[in-house]
Formats: sequence, C-alpha cells, structure tokens
Amino acid sequence: MALSRALRCCQRIFSWIPVIIISSVVLWSYYAYVFELCFVTLSNHLERVAYLLIFHVCFIMFWWTYWKAIFTSPSTPCKKFQLSYTDKERYEMEERPDVQKQILVDIAKKLPIFTRAQSGAIRFCDRCQVIKPDRCHHCSVCETCVLKMDHHCPWVNNCVGFSNYKFFLLFLSYSMIYCVFIASTVFQYFLKFWVGDLPNGSAKFHVLFLLFVALMFFVSLMFLFGYHCWLVAKNRSTLEAFSAPVFQNGPDRNGFHVGLCRNLQQVFGEDKKLWFIPVFTSLGDGHYFPLRTLGESENPLLANEEKWLEDGGSDEESADENEPSVIIRTES
Repeated sequence: MALSRALRCCQRIFSWIPVIIISSVVLWSYYAYVFELCFVTLSNHLERVAYLLIFHVCFIMFWWTYWKAIFTSPSTPCKKFQLSYTDKERYEMEERPDVQKQILVDIAKKLPIFTRAQSGAIRFCDRCQVIKPDRCHHCSVCETCVLKMDHHCPWVNNCVGFSNYKFFLLFLSYSMIYCVFIASTVFQYFLKFWVGDLPNGSAKFHVLFLLFVALMFFVSLMFLFGYHCWLVAKNRSTLEAFSAPVFQNGPDRNGFHVGLCRNLQQVFGEDKKLWFIPVFTSLGDGHYFPLRTLGESENPLLANEEKWLEDGGSDEESADENEPSVIIRTES
C-alpha cells in the first residue's frame, strides 16, 4: 500500500514536467523579447512601444488560456448517473451477466442516454460505479469518468473534456498567434545579426533562438490546432474520431454532427463576443447532446427523458438556472 502511494505521488510529480518545460520556455521568451530585443536591440522608441504593447496582449491571452486549461477540473457525471445503494447491491450480488445487463437497462430508462457499448450493452464504469452519459469516458490518468472526454493532454497535465475544451482550443490558437508575432517581428533582426549588421552580444543568441523556437512551436501547433478545428466542425472528440460512438442502430461517427454553426455553438456558446475570451460558455451540462437524426421511438432508453427534465436534470443545472442548456432534438 505504501509503495503504491509512493508510485502515485511520483507519477503526479513527473506529470508536471511538461508544464514546467512549456512555462520555462515561455518565460525565457518573455525575457528575450522584452529585454534583449526591445530594450537592447531596438533603437526606435515608437517601434519599441508598439512591439511591447502587442506582445503583452498576446502574452497575457496565452497565459490566461493556458492556466484555464490546466486548472479547470474535468466535469464528472452527476449523482443521477450513480447507482443507488439498492441497485448497486443488486448489481453486485447478481452473478449472471445477462441479468446484470438488464439491471443497467432498467436503470438507464430513467436517463437521457443514446449510446451503447460495442457489445450493445449499457456503458457502465465498474471503477466509478456510474452509468456513463453519452460521450463520457473513464480517464485512467485522472482516475475518474470525464464528461465529453477528448483526451488527456500531458502539456496541460489535465484531461481535456466538456469543462475545458474551449480553453484548450483557445490555448492552441493564442499559442500560434504568440509564435507568429514573435517570428514576424524578430525575423528582420535575425537577418541583421546573421549578416553582421548588428554587434555581437548576448542579444544575438536570444534573438537567433527566439526565431527558431517560435517557428518550431508554430509548426507543431498548426497541425494540432488544424486537427481540432476539424473535430469541432464535425462535432467529434478525439476518441470518437478513432472509435465511432455506437447508437441503437449501430456505430455512427456523425451521430452528434448537427451542422457547422450548431457544432461551434456547442463548444463556444451562442454569444460570439465571448468566443475568444477564456470564460465558460459551452452549451449544456455535458450529460446529453443534440443528435443529427434519431427518432424517440427508435430509442427506448429515452422514454423517460421528460421525467429527467422535470426532475431537474443534472445537479449542475439546478445549481445555476441561468446556465444555457441543450435539449435533445429528435427528428423522425
């Protein structure tokens, strides 16, 4: 037991190494750009002020989105998806798999669930003892079920899901803007140092490496950001891109695709003025999502959806009545 706790403690410590690396590189870039470039290399006062102003806006937005992606806790299923004491005891005491599956089916009839496991059974997490809502998966790193889980990102040391996916996308976008701004403003001084028009000194080293580091990070971020833009346009998570969610009629990668505009609103909200600010504006509560096309009669698990809404939905909805919600829209 003590050894297991020690290993988990070491794992948690080492998991912060990528965050420390990124933070160190960004802090060095701040010193190199502000002091070595703007105050040591630049001689034009107006140019220096303009560079510093734009740089600090990019720098602040980068840090703001980065720390929001790191420290926003992943959303977990509410209590309505947890087994009651009686149901849990009945489920654990039952030895027949078919009867266990039927127990979960009976419980799931009270919940807004569309998706199933690959076998067709109700998606149930034995470790968390919860019936998984649609798009919910268990994260082995966080050791919990996460709503609309996308992936666990080591660079933010956090599970990217419903609660912080917007922050993660903004982090990628502002990181690219930060790199592009540095590379574009440093390039001319990189050439001057390279051909010897500027004197050698500590600034030369910092300016040369600023360009290389900015371009290197931009290229890697560009592919990652482009991939996630495609996922948002299709309304898929990374896990759903590799393994299509299974519905009553079988797997369907586009099951949650409801059009580009509505897909964007799922992540960024309906108020476009808040799309580029790292405040939570995603629609719904992460427990259920609008579907592309599915008749209610085709899914007996949703027979009591109205009862779910009348009972108050999730705990998060009852805690904040002003939070915008997404009601499942079915089409015959």
